[in-house]
Amino acid sequence: MALYCNPKTTLDGLTRRDFIQLSTLAAAGLLTGCAANPVTGRKQLMLVSEDEEIQIDKKNSPYQFSADYGTVRDPQLAAYMERIGKRVAAKTHRPHMPYDFKVVNATYINAYAFPGGSIAATRGILLTMQNEAELASLLGHELGHVNARHTAEQMSKGKLTQGVVGGLAVIAGTQGRLYGDIVAQVGAIGAGALLASYSRENEHEADSLGLTYMVQAGYGSKGFVGLMDMLNNLNKHKTSTLALLFATHPMSSERYRIAVGRVQQSYQYAADKPLHRERYMDHLAGLRKIEPAIKKLQAGERAMAKKQFPQAEKEYDAALKLAPEDYAGLVMMAKCQLVQKKYPAAQRYADRAKAVYPEEAQGYHLAGYAKIKEKKFEAALADFNSYDRILPGNPGTVFLKGVSYEGMQNREQAARQYYNYLQVVRQGESAKYAYKRLVDWGYIK
Repeated sequence: MALYCNPKTTLDGLTRRDFIQLSTLAAAGLLTGCAANPVTGRKQLMLVSEDEEIQIDKKNSPYQFSADYGTVRDPQLAAYMERIGKRVAAKTHRPHMPYDFKVVNATYINAYAFPGGSIAATRGILLTMQNEAELASLLGHELGHVNARHTAEQMSKGKLTQGVVGGLAVIAGTQGRLYGDIVAQVGAIGAGALLASYSRENEHEADSLGLTYMVQAGYGSKGFVGLMDMLNNLNKHKTSTLALLFATHPMSSERYRIAVGRVQQSYQYAADKPLHRERYMDHLAGLRKIEPAIKKLQAGERAMAKKQFPQAEKEYDAALKLAPEDYAGLVMMAKCQLVQKKYPAAQRYADRAKAVYPEEAQGYHLAGYAKIKEKKFEAALADFNSYDRILPGNPGTVFLKGVSYEGMQNREQAARQYYNYLQVVRQGESAKYAYKRLVDWGYIK
């Protein structure tokens, strides 16, 4: 099969080794072609169609939103985020994409985009910004990644250099970076494979596009400088709650200098356009009211990352005294109790989380896990079934259903769940356990 690019086309970002493997795969008939970058018009290596980008997004983004404790239940803030996002998205190179803008309950500082246009910002990063123009700059940057097809391009290169064909597996995502192996213990999953680190070139391009989009949407370019100032200052004082931000969006003095220089050289005319600080603060009033609690939750996350669990428990307890109905706080505390093997307490916090936010999945998973540890197998199974109705497809839930059925002495149903789990997961301690059970029970000879 011939390479479908013009022979003179440069495949941006490919190393010599990648090119050799690319040529080998092309000769083997595995390469399907290239596409014009919607931003630059240049040909780029692309094995992922726009429809695939959208479908991959729809399949994987709900897991990440749940890993980040679901979307905020403040309808005014949610609508504001969507409105600003759509205003900026209308100025992009791909305005037809099904963009969706969410505020998630996570307290670490970050924003991210999925390839089909699902974009989220955490409560933590919203509280670090000062005006609507900075928010528009942030969303413009994430829209830049989507419009330049950075994730799709990385996926295409991954398929080639690794010889992988088909969709991406859903793997432990953002929370895994904060909590290490704690997430694996309780079965939470995100979409970390789709939130891989961007290259410096990707970040420069997204900055440039974000600046263009936000200015064209009517915002003052000082808002973009404000965002860059904030990121640059945070980069000088990295903590565990900032690790993911700069792992996925690398920051450097060079990036800062280039981004701010671009404003001075090409967008100085927009310096006096509106920033809308008062409007931004008005819409964040509810969030700012619980900012002291969010800072305590961030401190708890830092302690969890260092495995200082008693300290984390103190921080979470202080946060919940300030905001007793905060879903993320209740789930964080449940995880903290689980890792300390305080299972009755973990169950109480997880059950409270379920009551506070019954439409969000993670609380059910943690409650079920705690109940298994207390040998309350029927109650655990009910929680896992509820989780599965809200967010189907988590293989960890399938395995834990098997454990629940086994605890209920229902070997046939347990075997069915273990078998289904092994169709998706073949490695790790849970897979070994499931396989051994099927062998011991005579289902596998």
